[in-house]
Amino acid sequence: MGEVDGWPAVGTEVILPRSEMRAGGSAGNTALALSGLRIRHRLVASVGTDMMGDWLAGCFDDAYSTWIAMDGATTLTVGIVHKGGDRAFFTTTGHLAVATVEDLLAHVPEAPAGNAYAIISGGFLMPEIERETSALIAALQARGWTVAIDPGWPPAGWTGETCDRMRAWLAEADIALINAEEAKGIAATDTLDAAIAFLRPDSASDRILVVKSGADGALVMQRDETIAVEAPKVEVIDTVGAGDTFNAGFLSVLARGGSLREAGEGGVRAASSAISTFPRRYDL
Repeated sequence: MGEVDGWPAVGTEVILPRSEMRAGGSAGNTALALSGLRIRHRLVASVGTDMMGDWLAGCFDDAYSTWIAMDGATTLTVGIVHKGGDRAFFTTTGHLAVATVEDLLAHVPEAPAGNAYAIISGGFLMPEIERETSALIAALQARGWTVAIDPGWPPAGWTGETCDRMRAWLAEADIALINAEEAKGIAATDTLDAAIAFLRPDSASDRILVVKSGADGALVMQRDETIAVEAPKVEVIDTVGAGDTFNAGFLSVLARGGSLREAGEGGVRAASSAISTFPRRYDL
């Protein structure tokens, strides 16, 4: 809901011009974008056993979704959009607090032939998934998947332990998709240039690092190559899920054999179309 100019005082009420109730979550946003782009995929996710869980599952294409029912309430997020399009989130623990790697892997098959990508999204909101991300990455790779990660922002901030964990995942995953603020947090620096210098993959590695920078586009890095992708100028309506939508565009282009530059451009176009349309439209 939004837009709000500034932050209201405690105990007051603010009337906002627009609201929308929609399915979300990091993996959910990516799946919705893939459906909007008419890209075949498989969403494997958990959901609560309450009314909101039934509603959430009903928002996705049954042909591409596998739901794991967890006893209890479904996780909810309220997104507040500020003037200029930036946002803040309030999220309940809900079913994400009890999601397990074992349950997820029980529904993930061997990778099909060709370019096959699996993305682990929003892991910082799922305690066991966070603890077992390294094992999950290894298990997916053993099944033939090229593994991408986008864990999001850790609720406790970038503590030393969290940074160590994230840096380990960067070395283990095939593709890391993070935003500029996350990059600075992981690298414990105030500047993006310093963060990129610290985080970029080794020149001998095939691993890919993508840093998403909103209106400034994205940087795609592999070995000694850095590809800067500009974002088109659009009138922003709602940036919620922009990074997840970028992930959908980026990975779908790679899956069909596109280059890193083409993938970056596809991700930026998908995100730009989503944040500037209402109801949302997804374009590559």
